[in-house]
Amino acid sequence: MAESEMSVRSSRELWTILLGRSALREPAQIEAELDRHWDRLHQGLNYYKPPSSSSAGKVKENKDVAQPLKDFGLRISKLLGLDEQQSVHLLQCYLQEDYRGTRDSLKVVLKDERQSQALLLKVADYYYEERMCLLRCVLLLLTYFQDERHPYRAEYSNCVNKLEKDLVSRYQSQFENLFKAEAPTWETHGNLMTERQVSLWFLQCLREQSLLLEIIFLYYAYFEMSPSDLLSFTKMFKEEGFGLRQTNRHLVDKSMDSLVDRIGYLSSLILVEGMDIDFLHKCALEDCTEQHQFSNAPEVIKEMDQLLLTFGDIPHHGPVLLAWVLLRHTLRPDESSPVIRRIGNTALQLGVFKYISTMLKGLGVSGNNCTASTAKMCIYGLLSFVITSFEEESLQTDGVATQCSHLIDAACEVLSAPSLAEVFWEMKPNMGLGMILDSAVGMFPHKIGPLLQLLTALLSNKSTVTKVYNFLDKMSFFTQVYKHKPNDVISKDDETLWKRQTPKLLYPLGSGQTNLWMPQGVLGQVMIGGDQGYVVRWEHSYSSWTLFTCEVEMLLHVVSTADVIAHCARVKPILDLVHKIISTDWTVSDCLLPLTSRIYMLLQRLTSVINPPVDVIASCVNCLSVLAARMPGKVWSSMHHTGFLPFASSPLTSMPQCISAEGMKAGNYGNLLVQIEQPRGEYGVTIAFLRLITTLVKGQLGSTQNKGLIPCVLLVLKEMLPTYHKWRYNTYGVRERIGCLILELIHAILNLSPEGEDQGSTPTLQSLCIYSLANTEAGQAVVNIMGVGVDTIDMVLAAQPSSCGSEGPGQILIQTVKLAFSVTNNVIRLKPPSDVVSPLEQALTQHGGHGNNLIVVLAKYIYHKHDPALPRLAIQLLKRLATVAPMSVYACLGSDAAPIRDAFLTRLQSKTEDMRIKVMILEFLTVAVETQPGLIELFLNLEVKDGKEGSKEFLLGEWSCLHVVLELIDSKQQGKYWCPPLLHRAALAFLLALWQDRRDSAISVLRTKERFWENLTTPLFGTLTPPSDTTEPCVLETCAFVMKIIGLEIYYVVSGSLEQSLKDGLQKFSNARRYEYWSQYVKSLVCHVAEMEEEGISSFPETQMLISAWRMLLILSTTHSDVMQLTEDSTKLKLFMDVLDGAKAALTTPMSVSCLRLGSMMATLLLILIKQWKSVVATAPDILSPLSLILESVLQADQQMMERTKAKIISALISVLQIQGLNGGDISHLPQLLLSVCETVKDEALALIDNTRHMSQMGDTVEDEDSMETDSFRPQKDQRDGVCVLALHLAKELCRTDEDGEHWVSVMRKVPVLPSVLSAVEISLRSKHNLYFTEAALHLMLTLARTPQGAAAVAGAGVIQTICLPLLSVYEVTSNGASQSFSRKSQDSACWPGVYRLCMSLMESLLKTLRYNFINDALDFVGVHQERILQCLNAVRTVQSLACLDEADHTVGFLLQLSSFCKEWQFHLPKLLRDVQVNLCYLCQTCTYLLHSKKMLHHYLQAKNGEALPPGPLPRTQRAPQTPSKEAPGGSEREEAEQKALLAVQCSLLKILSKTLAILQHFTPDCCQILLDQSMDLAEYRTLFVLSFTTPAFDPDVAPSFGTLLATINVALSMLSEMEKKKEPVSLSIASLASSEEIQALKSLLMFTMENCFYVLISQAVRCLKDPSILPRDKQRLKQELSSELSTLLSSLSRHFRRGSPSSPASGILPSTQSKPPTPGSKASHEGQEPLIQFVQAFVRLVQR
Repeated sequence: MAESEMSVRSSRELWTILLGRSALREPAQIEAELDRHWDRLHQGLNYYKPPSSSSAGKVKENKDVAQPLKDFGLRISKLLGLDEQQSVHLLQCYLQEDYRGTRDSLKVVLKDERQSQALLLKVADYYYEERMCLLRCVLLLLTYFQDERHPYRAEYSNCVNKLEKDLVSRYQSQFENLFKAEAPTWETHGNLMTERQVSLWFLQCLREQSLLLEIIFLYYAYFEMSPSDLLSFTKMFKEEGFGLRQTNRHLVDKSMDSLVDRIGYLSSLILVEGMDIDFLHKCALEDCTEQHQFSNAPEVIKEMDQLLLTFGDIPHHGPVLLAWVLLRHTLRPDESSPVIRRIGNTALQLGVFKYISTMLKGLGVSGNNCTASTAKMCIYGLLSFVITSFEEESLQTDGVATQCSHLIDAACEVLSAPSLAEVFWEMKPNMGLGMILDSAVGMFPHKIGPLLQLLTALLSNKSTVTKVYNFLDKMSFFTQVYKHKPNDVISKDDETLWKRQTPKLLYPLGSGQTNLWMPQGVLGQVMIGGDQGYVVRWEHSYSSWTLFTCEVEMLLHVVSTADVIAHCARVKPILDLVHKIISTDWTVSDCLLPLTSRIYMLLQRLTSVINPPVDVIASCVNCLSVLAARMPGKVWSSMHHTGFLPFASSPLTSMPQCISAEGMKAGNYGNLLVQIEQPRGEYGVTIAFLRLITTLVKGQLGSTQNKGLIPCVLLVLKEMLPTYHKWRYNTYGVRERIGCLILELIHAILNLSPEGEDQGSTPTLQSLCIYSLANTEAGQAVVNIMGVGVDTIDMVLAAQPSSCGSEGPGQILIQTVKLAFSVTNNVIRLKPPSDVVSPLEQALTQHGGHGNNLIVVLAKYIYHKHDPALPRLAIQLLKRLATVAPMSVYACLGSDAAPIRDAFLTRLQSKTEDMRIKVMILEFLTVAVETQPGLIELFLNLEVKDGKEGSKEFLLGEWSCLHVVLELIDSKQQGKYWCPPLLHRAALAFLLALWQDRRDSAISVLRTKERFWENLTTPLFGTLTPPSDTTEPCVLETCAFVMKIIGLEIYYVVSGSLEQSLKDGLQKFSNARRYEYWSQYVKSLVCHVAEMEEEGISSFPETQMLISAWRMLLILSTTHSDVMQLTEDSTKLKLFMDVLDGAKAALTTPMSVSCLRLGSMMATLLLILIKQWKSVVATAPDILSPLSLILESVLQADQQMMERTKAKIISALISVLQIQGLNGGDISHLPQLLLSVCETVKDEALALIDNTRHMSQMGDTVEDEDSMETDSFRPQKDQRDGVCVLALHLAKELCRTDEDGEHWVSVMRKVPVLPSVLSAVEISLRSKHNLYFTEAALHLMLTLARTPQGAAAVAGAGVIQTICLPLLSVYEVTSNGASQSFSRKSQDSACWPGVYRLCMSLMESLLKTLRYNFINDALDFVGVHQERILQCLNAVRTVQSLACLDEADHTVGFLLQLSSFCKEWQFHLPKLLRDVQVNLCYLCQTCTYLLHSKKMLHHYLQAKNGEALPPGPLPRTQRAPQTPSKEAPGGSEREEAEQKALLAVQCSLLKILSKTLAILQHFTPDCCQILLDQSMDLAEYRTLFVLSFTTPAFDPDVAPSFGTLLATINVALSMLSEMEKKKEPVSLSIASLASSEEIQALKSLLMFTMENCFYVLISQAVRCLKDPSILPRDKQRLKQELSSELSTLLSSLSRHFRRGSPSSPASGILPSTQSKPPTPGSKASHEGQEPLIQFVQAFVRLVQR
């Protein structure tokens, strides 16, 4: 794809590796790199050779390089004067690292003259950068090779030891070559060498000189310089005038001054370091000066004397001269003192101390801090020795004050080096710099500045803080200056000693305020006396801290007078000292309270004067920033009263009011900014203000204080951020600093955790920032910062003297841009969703012309090489934009798309690239798969095979990201340094995205790649560390992604087409018992989370992801077990039990949110496995006990989160009970389980009652039943899978299992389940809500009603009172009894008519079980619902839907039970009894008619009842009756469906008919009795059938007659015989449509119907014959008709019996076994069928008599 990894690294790459910014982080890897490139470091700049003919020849012979590249390499060689081979290599490195085009565009560039010239100049820049990086590598080694804290110290040290031999001589000669080099011209270097290029060349030359000197200086800091070397360096530096006499000095312009100065500083330092003053000082103290290397080199000393006498014309000479004076003075004090004096005077005239402080500041600002601190060490030695050796006065030339202040400045600069302050305090006080401190103390407190300046510099860590604090706390001298001798002192004659006569207050402050008191009798030494005035040093002990408090008080007093400036100058050092102390050691802050508490007042007073002292104010605010870090609340409340910060004059209520800044005042700070800082261009207070606000925000104040900060933040967002870049600035770098601080503040606000209670309408800091950045010009300012672009940043970095510094302008700019990325990312993430696109999003995504849109700028940060975090954050923002913004990144990139892709992939492929960038690139691509189709196609770079358009086969293009991804998942590469687990995870996440998004072209290429599936599944075969000590949680995600990819592949691809390698992998997975391994591991993960829940688990998202993926695999395996090789029941059982244990672990511990999430996931899986693996569950050991435990635990935890989990566990229990039953085994859990379930039912029922009442009060109108069924509205509680409903079903299952009822009876006594359920049912029925609950409750009661105890309990709980009247609201009875009240819906879906039917069944069951104990209640029920009952019996004639027939069936079932109690019924409800009898007879007639004429029934079903047909695969139009079935497409299917529907209706009719006849049998006299008992009272029984023998009509006006009964028998017979015929066309025979059991049942039913019919017929006939009111003629007719009809029937019947017919188990279909007269046909034996015939024959004979 790209060039193979370079055999020789570029210097920049080497530098990045040595810095530890690459993927190579192990010491061994660093050592290997140093070994490989040791020679290059050793040679230094000589590594780059000049052109030579031999080298040019070698380039020409090289066959591996393309000709255009060779030609271009020669042009580079000419322009840069570089060896031809190196030029070609340089070009290759440049193309690999910095070229911003594609390989194709390169060919065009090389051919085009203008473009190739531009490329040449870019390669030249790259070459200069390479040379610098080479030197930086050496500098880095010298910086850290003795630093114990550095991780690579040993490796660096080894390398330095190897380099040490002739490093300096080589680098010295290179330095000489550079300052003597002739500038290139166009004659020598080609016509591209323009003036600008020459200037760039010279700038590079100066930079290299500076770096070489830095290396030499650091070298000599560690190694000794010989006298002869010192001499040669001195000569060399004199020759080039310490950088000022360059051969090409005519080329120096203003921008290069700092570099020239730096060369001078380093030259001077090298010479001072070479004299080894530290060692000299040591020798002098120990009196063994002869050990110093110069004591034995008199010739060198002489020559140096001569040389140095000529020095003195440039400031850089100062330190060298001073050091030499010391050296000569110490080694040979007797000789040549005039020479020394001359040299010394020259040094002082050069202002050596002032120069030293300038030099140290100059070195400290830019570049490597190590160089600066080494320089400070060097100068420290020099100064200490100078001050020890010479009197202070002798070091002063131009007035005491200035020279002294320069000396102190220099001392302060020196002491700021980290370790020197500690060294200082350990020294004797009268040695070295301690003497400066003494002299400063001598003038204190007359001059406060010098002492405090020194002490501030001497603060470096906590121990030094204590030293400084105690030093100031115990002062023993008080120096005062007097113009005239005061009256209250007496003095000695010589005026050298004064004595106080009276005590004196030292400050003119009011009484009661802090003050200093000098008692009488104190002696004072007059230091200087005379006419000019007196300086007196009083011997008085006091604490300076009290003095400082007084000074601050004084300033507060004089604040509005002319003295304010002088006093400010005294107070500022105090404030600076306090700032440094509390920022170094916070614990001292309590002692400083008198000072810190006065800062607020100081701030208030100083900011309100006319010309406020800005520097003092800045110092005040800085102190408060440090205090705010520890006690934000206190600082905030005190600051609030000073008026310094912006504030709101009216309360803030809404966002628009905030944004308009209405009622906000800018405070004293705002005025200061506008009136003083902006005009002056100095921004000390602004920087301090921004730091303070950021500290307060980070201090996590409460919400009220944060609201108070809103005006401050608004000032920043409205007045500063949009305009700060246009302000006037005096100092370079301040603008970048302010931008960075503003963004730090916003970043801190956006990272605040949102307050829980703060969701009101009033804006919070965060919402204000988000709104402001999204919708105002503040956002545009951030966009402008991000738009700086990679080129500008590179230019700023290149302009820095040395790019190691962490505080250079380049670094601040990079930091600002990074913050802008982060802020934008957070604003988009946290912005509340809205339909309108905010201005910020518009600015981010708009297409600008000329490629200047922001997306391109962001993408181009990939070219930035200095700070790996910058491109990473840019890609992160791109990722966010690609997700949320409705735009195509690909379109935005335009023509840059391909080059940017190449750059992304080059960095992704590089073995040394920082891993986090690679991860971020892959994450970006992962997001792009879903949201950026164009972009992802570009990155996938798939090419069509054979180049044909229509071809479906794809190949990977050269620039496809899949190459890298495949390499990253390659099992052979795992564990290598360049493929760490995080990167592996990111690659798999990308692949998963391809699978989830169904990118078929890419997937098809990947699938067929060799070893793809093997590599992909490798992680699943590894052994993970146990969950308790998982260090790399990303490994869990890695495995999860693999599982998901496999799952998706199996799910989407037909099992036959799966790749063989994947099948093999799955087979291997199964054979290696990995199912068991992963099951066990997932279980242990869940258990680990459950145990760890107190501490919380860091890797919870990864754990959850793995468990979810494993769950997906298992669910898939229930349907694809053959492919997944999960077929063994023993394995399945193990997996099932692991899931159960996992669920148990998660759900039985004290609940935490993470446990509940996992528990819920496991419960879902458990439920699915129970449903799918029934055979496994059936063989499982005791599952009920753990499930019961889980249920109990879950039921106790009553959070909202648990609702779904409860439901899942209850469902699982129901399923297990249905599969296993109680398994005859452990029933011990039953009572406890029942108890907890009943408790739940009770609680849920009560909650439901409240809920329903609440709904009713809210005025919910009751919908009609149809809308109710369509689920149009149901309160939350009542769902088919809600806890309440499921708990009822579980209770029902448990009651069913507990047949003898011993357990549930005791539970029902403890827990009032039935009353609460019945109350809920009552309210539900009344309001017609909670359909599912009502159904479930009725099912439970039905189950209970089957046993006597249960029925008694249900009846005793008041079931009739609950159901009887409220049930009326479930249906409407229409006045005309029409059929619209009967639903035509299918009977399966839950509906209110279903509830009514259930109530019927319940009544039937209770009556059947309780008999006489329930008869009154049953009669009440019939009485209340009589209209519906009668209507229902009638409705069968008009509606033959299964639902309607079902209701009729339930109704006649109930009436059948009730008919056993005729006498009671007759007594209580005589009219109803009569109506019921009549209706039943009509019902009998209807059923017979419908069963008799099949065609008529079919027609009815088609015409009225489309719903009765199961909607098959046919469109509805084909249901019209006139469509001939043969022509209809799929006719046979349709016909079969219709036949099935018809058969179902026939069966229903038959059931109704059989039960109706069974009831009528109770309403007609007992056959035996009426035949044998002459004295029977006939009036007791009414005549039910009229004397007529016509076939039944379908007309309500025709009364049921004997003909009806005969027809019924005929129909039954004909149906029986129809079933026995086998010859009918198969498609239409009943036998073909029903199973054998169904047919057997039907036959029994038909026999039962016939028997009952005969019975009723005979009984009614005898009743007629005995009835005196019937005319004899009619009786005769009856006899004739009956004898003829019955004879015919008998012959058919006996024929039928001879063929063999089923018995009629009267209870076969009916659930009733009620006591009724034993019918002759009810015996079971085959011969026992004859008695039916005999019985009828006997009757016929009776009639014929």
